[in-house]
Amino acid sequence: MATLLLRLQGPMQSWGTTSRFDERDTQLEPSKSGVIGLLCAALGRDRSEPVDDLAALRMGVRVDREGVPMRDYQTATGVVAATGKRDLARTVVSPRYYLSDAAFLVGLEGDRAVLERTHHALRHPVWPLALGRKSFVPSVPVYVPDGLIEADLQTALRKWPWLLGEGKEQPESWRMVLEDKSEGSVRLDQPVAPFSARRFGPRFVKSLIVSAGDEHVPDPALA
Repeated sequence: MATLLLRLQGPMQSWGTTSRFDERDTQLEPSKSGVIGLLCAALGRDRSEPVDDLAALRMGVRVDREGVPMRDYQTATGVVAATGKRDLARTVVSPRYYLSDAAFLVGLEGDRAVLERTHHALRHPVWPLALGRKSFVPSVPVYVPDGLIEADLQTALRKWPWLLGEGKEQPESWRMVLEDKSEGSVRLDQPVAPFSARRFGPRFVKSLIVSAGDEHVPDPALA
């Protein structure tokens, strides 16, 4: 089983899954739709093109540093009303939520040929990569050298060195979020059509607290 690792680290990230109208939310870790969107940018894949091959990959996240939830106050004028008319006198308040100073190791498990193409694209991306929003750029490369490994998703996430580098000790325990086939919390971030259609279905995820001394933590998708 092959797993591809990505490093998502930057001053600001935003991974919305339930945003509606003027308010833009963020999850506490990367969404699958957001990560696949990042991969599409690396591959140079247009929003109208299918993403079935990428959506079929199983995703997991290791939280190396929890982000600090922040709220940005934004306003817009000249917004088109429900009647179809633009009201220049109307001001719309649009709260935008994001994570500050977060660091995530993301794993994608699945077809090796798909992962090989994606790994190459991350090293030589066609379009700029962003952490959920175009203005939120990574502070370090998303591409992880030697990040395509022969291991299942949980093993790959568990064994890979801590992202924060020298001088930052790995904590005694950390949080991991793994996609599951049938159990867990529901996230509405599974792409079921090209991104231009804006259609997302549910998927299950399970959160685990992993300790450094644990010999083996059962993978919920394999149990």
